[in-house]
Amino acid sequence: MPYTVTIKDLAKSLGVSVSTVSRALKNHPDISKETCRAVQTLAKEMNYTPNAVALSLRHRKSNLIGIIIPQIIHHFFSCVISGIENIANQHGYNVIIFQSNEDFEREKSICKSVINSHVDGLLVSISKNTKNSDHLREVQSAGIPIVFFDRILGDINSDKVIVDDFNGAITAVEHLVSIGCKRIAHLSAPQNLQIAQKRQLGYIEAIKKAGMELDRDLIIPCDNQHDALEVTRKLMSLPDPPDGIFAVNDLTAAGSMYALRKMGYRIPEDVAVCGFTDGLVSTLTNPTLTTVEQHGDKIGSLAAEMLLKRIDNKDIDGESVTKIIKTNLVVRESTLGFVTR
Repeated sequence: MPYTVTIKDLAKSLGVSVSTVSRALKNHPDISKETCRAVQTLAKEMNYTPNAVALSLRHRKSNLIGIIIPQIIHHFFSCVISGIENIANQHGYNVIIFQSNEDFEREKSICKSVINSHVDGLLVSISKNTKNSDHLREVQSAGIPIVFFDRILGDINSDKVIVDDFNGAITAVEHLVSIGCKRIAHLSAPQNLQIAQKRQLGYIEAIKKAGMELDRDLIIPCDNQHDALEVTRKLMSLPDPPDGIFAVNDLTAAGSMYALRKMGYRIPEDVAVCGFTDGLVSTLTNPTLTTVEQHGDKIGSLAAEMLLKRIDNKDIDGESVTKIIKTNLVVRESTLGFVTR
């Protein structure tokens, strides 16, 4: 079978982005005449022809929206999906939900399925193992607009809806400081994720603002309930163990609380714990969990509205927009009644 030249091939030959080639082929006003000529000349020389599927997607509507999430078991993502479906259904759209299961290769495979599914648009929260955006750029090259939510990629031109993770983390740590915690640990997520970076930076900022010494030994990679069991045991075996724990999410906080109780520590009298999400687990732990509320349904609704706007305007190459959702602290029993040492 003869090889079919793609926009990606043109971009690689000219050393420009796929988006630039796409615009140049359409004589987009944002692209210089010189670049347009160079792209169109090369396209002719290489016998490039537009992808029929991509073109059809620009002129036909399936009234389907695709959603890629890391794991559906998380209450946060369930809330996001609910918000998306609410807006989508109001506008006559149905949704197809794909789960990457935190697997980069799976996410890449899903993107191929998305193109073949002829969806009108795609909402994405990347896996924690996602390494680059090539597979998502291919989706855009097929004429499918993308809106990221929560977990985003910064190197791709696309609308985004994110949580104010930085200030949310500051609020959580400042709360722990306000009740008398002197040594606060942070259970963090992989730093390739912007949400993890922002929450860790917020933790560091709050520690410094409180005049505390930043102890890197108290920042430990741990973003799930299972790992929190072992990590918490190690933390509490330190010569000077923490009296407060700020976890990157509620499930990790719940795992830490379970470990603390197993070791005989009282929560919050001995160790105060705070999470981030405000999912169902925060009201089911014993004691109930103080946490940062992310407003998942609002994120989903806004992301869907932004995607539908792109679909209706048929403008996937325009200047991207980033919306930031503010958080708020929900104080519960895991930090009420802490006793300063």
